[in-house]
Amino acid sequence: MRHRSVADLMTPNAVVVQPATPFREIARLLDEYDITAVPVVDEDERPVGVVSEADLLRRRSTTLGPSTAEALMTSPAVVARPEWSAVRAARTMEKKKVKRLPVVDESGRLIGVISRSDLVQLFLRRDRAIQEEILEEVLTCTMGVPPSAVTVDVTDGMVTLSGTLERKSLVPIAVRMCESVDGVVEVIDRLTAVHDDTAAQRHGPWPERRVCGRPPEGEGA
Repeated sequence: MRHRSVADLMTPNAVVVQPATPFREIARLLDEYDITAVPVVDEDERPVGVVSEADLLRRRSTTLGPSTAEALMTSPAVVARPEWSAVRAARTMEKKKVKRLPVVDESGRLIGVISRSDLVQLFLRRDRAIQEEILEEVLTCTMGVPPSAVTVDVTDGMVTLSGTLERKSLVPIAVRMCESVDGVVEVIDRLTAVHDDTAAQRHGPWPERRVCGRPPEGEGA
């Protein structure tokens, strides 16, 4: 099960400005590209700050000081890496109270921008794609559940699980794993179990992870 990363969701070839870019040019770029903020990069294409609509509005409320990107920007820039998960990017935005993150490579050079609107795309994923991932990767490949044992219905990202698992302790595990699939909004649990093993064991062990098409290590040797 592969979660989409920042690299999968970001906008490459981001619109940028330099420290000396004037107020009016920044405003024009925000309007032309319908964006709310723009990274400020140095001569080596490394982000040194971000200028947002809020920064421009604050500048309009006073006539003091210069009006270049360097004077207006919020610095240092809060950045993301392309290998980050979407969840990590979202948590960073929430913690730092920003709406977008410049994405940098190993050398610190800008390679794109990820915004809140990019992250929302996760929840616009097709229901059929979500259903296939849950059936094939979560239930069959990872948990080893026969395809006929569980029915997965997906409507607008709402997942309903119905059917019968071998052990009751596997039910919350299946629910948690489905909740972690990209695009899932909520999981409705209608699963039952053949055996109730929760009396002696409140939380069952995670099933041994499988790789599709191959048995776990040690089998078939």
